[in-house]
Amino acid sequence: MNDESNPNTVTRRGAMTGAAAIAAAVTVPLGGRAFAAAPPNVANPAPASLTPGRVLEMLKRGNREFLAGRAVPTDSDGRRRLEIARAQYPIAVLVSCSDSRVPPELLFGRGLGELFIIRNAGNTIDTVAMGSLEYAVVELNVPLVVVMGHERCGAVAAAVSVVQDGTTFPGSIGNMVEPIIPAVLDARRRNPPDLLDASVRANVSRTVGRLREFSEPMILDRLRQGKLRVLGARYDLDDGNVDFFDEG
Repeated sequence: MNDESNPNTVTRRGAMTGAAAIAAAVTVPLGGRAFAAAPPNVANPAPASLTPGRVLEMLKRGNREFLAGRAVPTDSDGRRRLEIARAQYPIAVLVSCSDSRVPPELLFGRGLGELFIIRNAGNTIDTVAMGSLEYAVVELNVPLVVVMGHERCGAVAAAVSVVQDGTTFPGSIGNMVEPIIPAVLDARRRNPPDLLDASVRANVSRTVGRLREFSEPMILDRLRQGKLRVLGARYDLDDGNVDFFDEG
């Protein structure tokens, strides 16, 4: 779908210099690794109006349509697949939980190549996740980062169990939930009625705060210039709503 009058649609083809430009991908180094990117003489085809605020509204609208059971028309056909085969132009980074009940593209009504998704249990940011996020922001010019937790998150529940009951977990599970424990401690100090849900939100807020305050200059500069926005959200498994509770 390429209707520019539709605020939920991002037109990419118009800014490309033909099919040859799409196919002429090059490789650029970042952090010692090689990534496919658009040729240096081809601008990112996302329109200039694709601000952090506009992308956020697109995600909110997609979630409203998801709640209503109405599918948002998306570019997911063969032509779109070929268009992005050599280069990608996502509109947002989603730092999300690996939980099978939390599929970001469906929750926000987005199509092929529109979301750059970083998923792990507990939606935390480690070195690999941070490098992936920096790549999306710096090399792909993504204007919005959403850190999204969700109701009854198993990883956060495990961290709560560590704090409350001294539970230990086998293998690498304990190491995986360790970064979530400070969020549980923060939430517990407020004596909430639902410690698990408060911890889910605290875990998101801690990650958002870290990205806003302690990222590399390549991220902080874009935040200061208003070219990038980082915010938090919580997905409700029961009703399907995404609550953007930490918009900054």
